[in-house]
Amino acid sequence: MGRLDGQVAIVTGGGSGIGRETARLLAAEGAHVVVAGRRKPPLNDVVGEIQKAGGKATARQADVSRHVEAGELAHWTLATLGRVDVLVNNAGHSSRARSIRWVDKDEWDGVLDVNLNGVYALTQAVLPSMIERGGGTIVTVSSVAALRPGLIGGAPYGAAKAAVRNLMGHVHTVLRDKGIRATTVMPAEVDTPILENRPLPPDAKARATMMQAEDVARAVLLCVTLPPRTVIEEIVMSPTISRDMSADIAAASRAGAPPGAP
Repeated sequence: MGRLDGQVAIVTGGGSGIGRETARLLAAEGAHVVVAGRRKPPLNDVVGEIQKAGGKATARQADVSRHVEAGELAHWTLATLGRVDVLVNNAGHSSRARSIRWVDKDEWDGVLDVNLNGVYALTQAVLPSMIERGGGTIVTVSSVAALRPGLIGGAPYGAAKAAVRNLMGHVHTVLRDKGIRATTVMPAEVDTPILENRPLPPDAKARATMMQAEDVARAVLLCVTLPPRTVIEEIVMSPTISRDMSADIAAASRAGAPPGAP
């Protein structure tokens, strides 16, 4: 018997990385997982893996940066599966330019739409049904960039991740007495596809020092499977062994700069 038998979970950014591993772990504990993301083929692959292992999952294409699509994801899940017990806000996006000097408006808006506005829209959409049933768990994957801003995450990414940390704190403070648990998970470097967006994508040696997607997924699972009487408000995660990031920082400082800029 799984610890999440009979529950329904939505995992955004579920086609790869942390989202994929989280979806697999939640399904292994008995949840019916709605694996959501922008591209359907990776979602279908994850659902196939879950079903092959005997779990329950459904792929649902949705771009949470679009307010309407985020709301529709929640409403479809409620109409089709009858409930949402767990929401994992995991979808993420980073800018090419990292310094506040060079980030243009389109990049800024694009990062905030995924990492902040999408979390707001989807969280707001699932809350009424959770409150009506008297409980629910919302876990948002933020970043240590929320705590230690700089060039590695970049200005828009760090600002968005700090904002969702604050938003989850709001949900916790305001709705905990209605049985709603809100958690922020803040990992440092994790070997996931989003690293390819960096001005200097890490090589194999650098990636070998990093956490793996499964590590963060296990933290999410812990938050979700604790007894309802207990909430983990925040988790900060980092690789045990640090690495020299001077080359990464130098590349990030120049990304997006016009030719000849000082």
